[in-house]
Amino acid sequence: MNDMNKIICSRIDRLREVMRRESIDAFIFPSTDPHNGEYVPAHWEGRKWISGFDGSAGTAVVTMDDAALWTDSRYFIAAAEQLRGTGFTLMKERVEGTPSVTKWLGMKLSAVASPTVGIDGMVNSAAMVERVIRELRAEGGITVRTNFDPLDVIWTDRPPVPQDKVAVHPLEYAGESCRGKLERIRRKLKERHACGMLAAALDDIAWTLNLRGTDVHCNPVFVAYLLIEPRRATLFIDGRKLTPEVEDYLAGEGVDVAEYADVRKALARYGEYNILMDDGEINYTLYNIPSCRKVVAPSPIPRLKAVKNDVEIEGFRRAMLRDGVAMVKFLRWLRSAVEAGGQTEMSVGAKLEELRSEQRLYRGPSFDTIAAYQEHGAIVHYEATPQTDALLRPEGFILIDSGGQYLDGTTDITRTIALGPVTDEQRLVYTLVLKSHIQLEMCKFPRSASGTQIDAIARRDLWRYGLNYMHGTGHGVGSYLSVHEGPHQIRMEYRPAPLVEGMTVTDEPGIYMPGLFGVRTENTLLIVPYKETMFGRFLAFEPLTLCPIDTAPIITDMLTVDEKDWLNSYHRTVYERLSPLLDGGDRAWLAEACAGI
Repeated sequence: MNDMNKIICSRIDRLREVMRRESIDAFIFPSTDPHNGEYVPAHWEGRKWISGFDGSAGTAVVTMDDAALWTDSRYFIAAAEQLRGTGFTLMKERVEGTPSVTKWLGMKLSAVASPTVGIDGMVNSAAMVERVIRELRAEGGITVRTNFDPLDVIWTDRPPVPQDKVAVHPLEYAGESCRGKLERIRRKLKERHACGMLAAALDDIAWTLNLRGTDVHCNPVFVAYLLIEPRRATLFIDGRKLTPEVEDYLAGEGVDVAEYADVRKALARYGEYNILMDDGEINYTLYNIPSCRKVVAPSPIPRLKAVKNDVEIEGFRRAMLRDGVAMVKFLRWLRSAVEAGGQTEMSVGAKLEELRSEQRLYRGPSFDTIAAYQEHGAIVHYEATPQTDALLRPEGFILIDSGGQYLDGTTDITRTIALGPVTDEQRLVYTLVLKSHIQLEMCKFPRSASGTQIDAIARRDLWRYGLNYMHGTGHGVGSYLSVHEGPHQIRMEYRPAPLVEGMTVTDEPGIYMPGLFGVRTENTLLIVPYKETMFGRFLAFEPLTLCPIDTAPIITDMLTVDEKDWLNSYHRTVYERLSPLLDGGDRAWLAEACAGI
């Protein structure tokens, strides 16, 4: 047992002592925070702290004599390694035979008299807690307690809630004033016969107010709530985070300010007839405070935020140009650096960060870079550590998934690069993934189709070979905001959010061969008008990402004429847009990389 395993086992022992004292037979730890975020401040990384598993998605459950962790296919390999020796059993979500959290608890607690399961109502959405209550009731009347957080007792060196300053996001990048956005939100609330709403999602609040922060790693957001009423809006935030400039700005936009913890009091005295509550966003505790009628419906903000205005779209294009310049410089450097020797996954990731940091308006990575060599590429969300950092050789594949936060846009790009000779199997998989990527890029579809309806277009050629990937094909991307943005997605699981012009979305099919290699190719796309016919308005995709796709591993005979034409056209665009921004050696390299096939 290594030192980290001993630490995790000690934490579980302390947790069980507290559970015994509180008469709690099991406790559920989610991956979220009071704002239902995908990425959370360290203060709320309780699931990571108690289990040792550091992936972005998962649920840990501890009973008095057992423990288990549920996560999805992106993390099966990494979770199995990190949980080894901790006492946690890995539960593979959406794999046949894996019980749900509540089914597992029903089995584990079947011999306990009048069992109680704890779940912190402040860090779990209302919908999630109500589902757990309902399902555990069906498992033999198991009681659920929601008003206790054992981490407050046992996590003695728990990081504080961030107190970093907030900054105004200039109108020249936002494209619409805070007042304008609040009025649009209020109009949407009226359409739903709602008097007001509570916004808890941090990226929604940052977008609405045209503010940005640094409270969440790689995400320019800040911890706060926003209560929107018919004639006022109140930002609940730690006052230490506000500069005089931000205070004056908010006052000018008609936004009041109150302390973060005062949101409970404000909800308790909320005086309007009703309030819209998104039960998938608002935590269970706050959801149950207002005594007025609730309009339970999705928040209108994500759909408004997802459709970019003209200023944001032009910002994306400018950011992609600068990001493309960094990527070209990096790719030109990469192969020769690997051939010279001494490069590792971590060193090439640092080099890419260095090149991005030279670009104007750069503010940091949009997520931690995935630089995964050979078998590490099969770990979908692999992140190199000093213990796993692989030495790169001039052979095989390296998969690099990375992105940048710029004041005028957020980027997300994946390229799989042949560092030298590759196997026939690698060439086949690479070509099939490229075909999948191109097929989605070429897709034309009716306005308001959902991402689920077009997901199969990307998977068709893979399915013919009996191949598949378990993650989504595409997600929205924020405008100097979260790199994962909804409500729209392109994925197999049903997501009804309509696709409309002005949305950004990624195109990132991949295939992962455990123990061997992984391949993924990703561009960020803009949804644009295509044509209008007697059957309605049709839309298309415009690639925003500007970076050559490695043609060396392609089995060109497997590409259709249309696919070759698309690739050649894309590479002409990449060269035309980027070459004026590059000097001699980089421009010559780009010309060769973008040569037609």
